[in-house]
Amino acid sequence: MNIVASEPLVQDIRVTDDEIIAHLADGRVISVPLAWSWRLSEATPQQRANWRLIGSGQGVHWPDVDEDLSAEGLLQGVPARRPAATAASKKRSRHKPANQRVQERVPHR
Repeated sequence: MNIVASEPLVQDIRVTDDEIIAHLADGRVISVPLAWSWRLSEATPQQRANWRLIGSGQGVHWPDVDEDLSAEGLLQGVPARRPAATAASKKRSRHKPANQRVQERVPHR
């Protein structure tokens, strides 16, 4: 018996309140916990429904939340890690450094 291994390709994907469910081109259906993608778990249903295939199905991209999941990663069970940067540090980095801030003018009396 010859077994030809082919690259897993996603044909369709659905995100529920609990799972990410991928239908593969070879007929398999796989699911992983939604919590494995912190971006998708924090997304709205509309954002979760807006996706596109990467390449010919090697992965899936959600543009509204900038999330990419590969078919191989879903099969291997690789959860997405949340980056170390916190929301507070991102907010601080958007502000100008102290030496570039505009000083408030105090009226003279």
